[in-house]
Amino acid sequence: MSRIEMNVVSLDWTQMELVLLFFGWEACEPSHYWGPGVRDSYIIHYIHEGRGTVQMENREYHLSQGQGFIIVPDTIIHYEADASDPWTYSWFGFRGVHAKTFMQRAYLSPEHPVFQAQDPVWFERLYTDMVQASSRHGGDIFSQSLLYRLIAELIASSPETEEQTHRPVSTKEEYIRQALQYMENRYSQKTSILDIAQSVGLDRTYLSGLFKERYGKSLQTFFLEYRIHRAAELLQNPVLSISEVAHSVGYTDPLLFSKMFKRVTGVSPKASRLQPNLTI
Repeated sequence: MSRIEMNVVSLDWTQMELVLLFFGWEACEPSHYWGPGVRDSYIIHYIHEGRGTVQMENREYHLSQGQGFIIVPDTIIHYEADASDPWTYSWFGFRGVHAKTFMQRAYLSPEHPVFQAQDPVWFERLYTDMVQASSRHGGDIFSQSLLYRLIAELIASSPETEEQTHRPVSTKEEYIRQALQYMENRYSQKTSILDIAQSVGLDRTYLSGLFKERYGKSLQTFFLEYRIHRAAELLQNPVLSISEVAHSVGYTDPLLFSKMFKRVTGVSPKASRLQPNLTI
């Protein structure tokens, strides 16, 4: 088995919409597998040759050259090389505050983890381009540009079926998806529940009811907890003051932020810095 993995000079992903963490290449031995297990970052695998299977969300996918799959953070996955024609693949790991939104645009999720490369020639050379970029002065920035190109290629490769391009926006699932995407894009700004409801064209009471039905909590509570979750992540960066974290998640009043943070977590923002595994 031949395997190469490279870590990238780490930028502060908690403050960036997207950042490359690592990448690698592997020619797998027959039946070589990983999992079942979970990872803490998004990882794109592209298959250069051979075959293998991926199991996620109780579904199995049989993949071959020109296809790829995504590993989603905190989602159980198992993947295995074919016994007679094992795959060779490259992979690219990334995080960022907008990583989930980009993957939504590419229609990649635990329910739909597979893609077919629209431009396989570009995907074939991406690993080599990453190696060359990382060896240059300012290589982390060059690598970042390739990561954005990768995301663009994934979006371009996403299926544009009749169902997807003309899906009705009146379904509950679609309303919730649009609201979640709006929250992810706007949580750092002064955003109200009314703003979220208007973004999907619904009465806020009705939209809140949909969230209550799906998540067991109102839209207001969901959005509050979403912001506090982001704040808890940012608070682990000692460079940021509590006031700066508050502004980063849409609070102009640090005292109000501290009050809401303690209401959700049970501890103050200052105390949470001593609890890196704080659960919300």
